[in-house]
Amino acid sequence: MQFNVPDLRVGNLDSLLALSDELVKSNIVIEGVSQKIVRQIDELEQVASEGASLTLDGVPVETYITRFAWDEAKFPTMSPLKETVNNIHGLVRAAEYNTIRGQLNAINRKQSGTLAVRDLSDLIKPEDIITTENLETLLAIIPKYSENDWLSSYETLATYVVPRSSKKLHEDNEYALYTITLFKRVADSFKVAVREKGFQMREFEYSPEEQNTRKQELQKLMEDQESMLTSLLQWCYSSYGEVFRAWMHFCAIRVFTESILRYGLPPNFLSVVLSPSTKSEKNVRAILEELCGNVQSNYWKSDDDVGMAGLGSETEVHPYVSFTINLI
Repeated sequence: MQFNVPDLRVGNLDSLLALSDELVKSNIVIEGVSQKIVRQIDELEQVASEGASLTLDGVPVETYITRFAWDEAKFPTMSPLKETVNNIHGLVRAAEYNTIRGQLNAINRKQSGTLAVRDLSDLIKPEDIITTENLETLLAIIPKYSENDWLSSYETLATYVVPRSSKKLHEDNEYALYTITLFKRVADSFKVAVREKGFQMREFEYSPEEQNTRKQELQKLMEDQESMLTSLLQWCYSSYGEVFRAWMHFCAIRVFTESILRYGLPPNFLSVVLSPSTKSEKNVRAILEELCGNVQSNYWKSDDDVGMAGLGSETEVHPYVSFTINLI
């Protein structure tokens, strides 16, 4: 299928050569952003138990490529190529903005993170905490492989630690949550000693009112999670469309620039999209080289018939301009 590349503003040879070098590096970045959004969509669809094929303008991605049309309103063809490339970069950078994803991660950390980071209010009961004029209860997060070390040493980490006061309240796959009761006056030195041994202290002040408030907040977050997933999915679908359209305009610039450098002015070349299977790619390449002429084809190969370093991410140089679009 033909890939429609418009007549763009050429500029001078030096600017085209400089732009060619930049396009190779920039394509890797833009392709990476596109694939990153696709992976994000896959993760969210698994969490939300839903799925949909990625489309652009209502058609599958592969079909969109074959029907690609330059957006003159967004990227005027008379603008300098460098300016158009910068505009494409601007669109891609905007799509990397991920505030909603950060909010969703914060919800999951509070609800399902390890004991080292998660909220502890639903794990601690009033009878687990002792607070008097002289005594207080502290919380320690102990790696599961170090529990024996903790139980044999916590009483010696400071004076006035209540013997046999450390109790396990909860554990997950990585950590165990322990209480320790001691005199308030040695609490600070005890915390320092605990951290020096590689254990972690968790600050926690038991309050029925605050605990009830935390439960309400967590309940609201849980209720909001589904709607946030939906919003983030919609954002990803929209961003993917913007990035992929920008990427196709970028590919058109690459084809135009490299073709001018390869074949000269005025622009007189045919751009097409081919999607051969892995098994047939070699045969398709051979046919294309036949069309370019076997004598000329030999020029592009080394003596041992090993392909030379190519443009961008290509591994071979061919007697025609060739780029690979890696779709996930």
